[in-house]
Amino acid sequence: MRSVRARAAIGATLVVAVALVAAGLAVLSVLRTNLIDQADLQAEVAAREVAGQLALDTAYADLDLDDEEDHPVQVTDEEGRVVFVSQGLRAISGTGSAGVSPVPSASVGATPSPGDDDDDDGDDDGGGSGRPERGEVSSDDPDFSDGTATVDGKKADYRFAAVEATTSAGITLTVHAGAPLAAEQEAVNTVRGAMLTGLPLLLAVVAGVTWLVTRRALRPVEGIRREMAAITASEDLARRVPEPDSRDEIARLARTTNETLTVLEASVERQRRFVADASHELRSPIASLRTQLEVAEAHPELLDLPGAVADTVRLQVLAADLLLLARLDAGEKPGAARIEAGALVREEVSQRTGDRIPVTVEVAEGAAYEVSGSRGQLVRVVGNLLDNAQRHAENRITVQVAADGRGVRVEVRDDGAGVPEDERERIFERFVRLDDARSRDDGGAGLGLAIARDVAARHGGTLTVHRAPEGGAAFRLWLPRAA
Repeated sequence: MRSVRARAAIGATLVVAVALVAAGLAVLSVLRTNLIDQADLQAEVAAREVAGQLALDTAYADLDLDDEEDHPVQVTDEEGRVVFVSQGLRAISGTGSAGVSPVPSASVGATPSPGDDDDDDGDDDGGGSGRPERGEVSSDDPDFSDGTATVDGKKADYRFAAVEATTSAGITLTVHAGAPLAAEQEAVNTVRGAMLTGLPLLLAVVAGVTWLVTRRALRPVEGIRREMAAITASEDLARRVPEPDSRDEIARLARTTNETLTVLEASVERQRRFVADASHELRSPIASLRTQLEVAEAHPELLDLPGAVADTVRLQVLAADLLLLARLDAGEKPGAARIEAGALVREEVSQRTGDRIPVTVEVAEGAAYEVSGSRGQLVRVVGNLLDNAQRHAENRITVQVAADGRGVRVEVRDDGAGVPEDERERIFERFVRLDDARSRDDGGAGLGLAIARDVAARHGGTLTVHRAPEGGAAFRLWLPRAA
């Protein structure tokens, strides 16, 4: 039962079994009903033939009975006494009579018994709305009943029809004529036997076909599983699972799995490159700081204290950048504080007293540009963009805050050399420095723009670079307005 093939085969077999059993019962019911209707018709015809003869005052001995063995006849009077039975009838049940022995004095032309008269007394053994007129057969539908009859020593099941007839003397007689149910029973038993014989075979075929079809359908899944197990064992994320040619769910599963492996491979490769780049960036200041300390230990007078402090600060900044990137990669949410973008930019610019080039801030007077998020992270974004502009600007840096659709645009422009169009996406990768900024002392570690874009994305915004009117780079930060 742990196998999908087994569960599918068992489920399909159970569903087909229930459907076949229900259909078989319906077929047997319809067949039995039709055969009983035919028996009812035969019994009614036989009963009306005899009743018609009795209505014409035919003597019992002269009654013309066709096929008495297949259609046994019993006649009763108004009091339920048997007055006539067909030849060979020895026992009968289901007609409501007391027995099969005719009353010796009974005859068609006998005087009615006391209490019998020509008027309708309301008795209706035949189930009609009233007795028939003299010399007539009741036109009402006959009563039908199931019973048995023993004819010539053979007992069988019959379907009896009861029809009333009134003689010219006003005597009402009830004719019970039977039709055998042997054919109905044989047909029903034959069909039932065929169904019971064929049902297990059909269910076996259904189970086998379902097993084979499911096995064939799940074969690509097993291939995917084996390949995933091999990838897990080898840790080779460059491998891909086989994709079937079909356009079904399994093919989509294989394609999605390969897409996931592609993203996972890129993520792992990015992490490996990040670790390698981080180690490389950390190694230089640490090596420089160690060299200075070793020199100072041997020759204290040669200690370059400002250089050691600069290397330590650089290590501190790099460690802070790496920590922030780790938190961003872990999915840290930025928060929902309401921040006025214009005030944030003015505050950040006012605190940068040691910048090489003064920064011009352009914010419309009285305008409010509120965004939501983490104030510390947004300050970090603005600071990184200003640091980048300070490294590349010639004489001018401008920060403009303005409305932009349903958001706020913070644009940092400089008059430097700008960013080549084919490099405008690569500069946002981690540890990437263009040729003009390769100096580790002046160009940084190449994490500032990567952090800025990640923070913008976490806040539901974007960070792009364009050509500024001044000729340099224009970094455009877009953030959605606070609700």
